[in-house]
Amino acid sequence: MRSADAMRPARRVAHRTTRCQHRAFSISVPRCYSAHGLTARGAADRLVSEFGGKSVTRRQLLDGNQLQKLALTLGRPRIGAVNISEDAPPTGTPVPPGYHLVYFTPNGMEDELGADGTDRTFNAPSPFTRRMWAGGTMKWPGAGSENSGDSPLLRVGDVAEERTRLVSATVKKSRSAGEMVLVEVEREFWTSRGLALVDQRSWIFRPELDLEVEAEPPKPLDVDIRGPTEIKDIHYNEDWTRRVEGHPGLVVHGPLNLINMLDYWRDVHSDGKDPREISYRAMSPVYAGETYSIRTEGVSMTDRGRSLDVLADKNGVVCMKGHIVG
Repeated sequence: MRSADAMRPARRVAHRTTRCQHRAFSISVPRCYSAHGLTARGAADRLVSEFGGKSVTRRQLLDGNQLQKLALTLGRPRIGAVNISEDAPPTGTPVPPGYHLVYFTPNGMEDELGADGTDRTFNAPSPFTRRMWAGGTMKWPGAGSENSGDSPLLRVGDVAEERTRLVSATVKKSRSAGEMVLVEVEREFWTSRGLALVDQRSWIFRPELDLEVEAEPPKPLDVDIRGPTEIKDIHYNEDWTRRVEGHPGLVVHGPLNLINMLDYWRDVHSDGKDPREISYRAMSPVYAGETYSIRTEGVSMTDRGRSLDVLADKNGVVCMKGHIVG
């Protein structure tokens, strides 16, 4: 798996501090071309024309080894009551909320990926190639029936089916970045027991920078990197991050922050139950080597259960905010 930013929870309390670590290695940077061609409206219309009304389906065995590697990378030697410090979790072990992101990585050869290392299927066309994971929603229809053998929640050993569709592609404007393309996709995860998870994601695509990076052709990675799917160059290639994307350093993968928020909720608020839903939004980037805290902002009761507002905070700046219904 590809990840360079291991997020390690510090302690199991109502206020958690998390430090972002990074492992250094070198990767060649592909050539980046000046932004010419489609407008944001044209890019959005092309996506809708190509994928509107269509669904992309993939199947995968949810094996215990990938789940074990992700959990250990996050500093968690147990999944529920199962000790995974040496052996992978056995068949039937529930996949913790958010940990499905370690599965369904892109198929195909490296040269079939986007210039930034992402799956290009639902990416906006050039010149809107700088992708940011902006937020989303996850819903678990089977939450509350975790102890039932008929629960549709994802489990180790399942052959799961991922069904992805384009929800929308629209134009957004900001004073600092100008025109952007907002792409929303919905991924349903099915098992033989039914619908396990609905994962809706929002991506922002900004125009590529007007520069050219001289570099040798990209080479395959010869390294084992463990973490969620959709890792891109800004998370492990510091040269690309600074010169092509314009960041001051390696960017911590947004879904890793999301997983930390869900783990925090499980440790502090879950009472042994899984969440029914989380909606989240990335507010500010976190860079490798920085420390942030996760805390509860508010708690309320609704007809669907207890509802919490959770924040990831870096020196008073909110990096990500989430709303969790238990």
